[in-house]
Amino acid sequence: MAIIKKFRIKSFKNLKPALKLNKVSFSFKERPILDTISFNLNQGEILGLLGPNGVGKSTIFNLITGLLKPNFGSIIINDKDVLNYPIAERATTFKIGYVPQYGGYFHDLTLLQNLKAIAEIQITDNSKRLNTVEKIISQFEFDSIINIPAKFLSGGQKKKLVIALSLLNSPKVLLLDEPFAALDVLTIKMLKELIVNLQSQEKISICICDHQARDLLSCVDNAIILSNCKIIAKGTPTQLVNDIHAKNAYFGDSFKFN
Repeated sequence: MAIIKKFRIKSFKNLKPALKLNKVSFSFKERPILDTISFNLNQGEILGLLGPNGVGKSTIFNLITGLLKPNFGSIIINDKDVLNYPIAERATTFKIGYVPQYGGYFHDLTLLQNLKAIAEIQITDNSKRLNTVEKIISQFEFDSIINIPAKFLSGGQKKKLVIALSLLNSPKVLLLDEPFAALDVLTIKMLKELIVNLQSQEKISICICDHQARDLLSCVDNAIILSNCKIIAKGTPTQLVNDIHAKNAYFGDSFKFN
């Protein structure tokens, strides 16, 4: 399988974390989901989250965005604990973009109307708003589909639209929840190239969770494996597929990356 990334950032020792989870624990109705989870998303990094269903990957995103609040621990962005910031203020003040697994757009509005509607919320200056929408249309090559209602777009076009909507507030951190789910091979390849371009051209720190392990590992710099409420392995894609704990809990013995 072709590797999307032409480079991987091997070391982030001299870079400041864009996002930090510190000993975060979360339970749902007394059932533990996350147990003292700690990791950094460094500036300019693409980080992957992998693990079995129900292990807490989407929960981590909900904690970061403010949809959920941890029982213990802290979430640090720009050296500030953001737990007391409400959802909207957290997104705007700390420049967090979020692409949910499902939805994320207005079904009955056209692609252009979707962009304009979210831009009106995110950008107060009219001139800047218009320029940003035009830039997004050009960047994502939306020109031929701007007047199509979102509900009639293909799966890949819908996913591109939701990613585009998440970029309207010029995020420093972008969270992608299952971006490759239920998409064909060519569309997944297009999205992986888009994600890597956002890192290299827009300098966005990106965190991705997905069940498509090969697709995720082909576009991240580092990844972590979650199992039984804990992080059991972390490292580069090559390091992870050779890690005995990752093999036992997630990959199995037959998984091949390249």
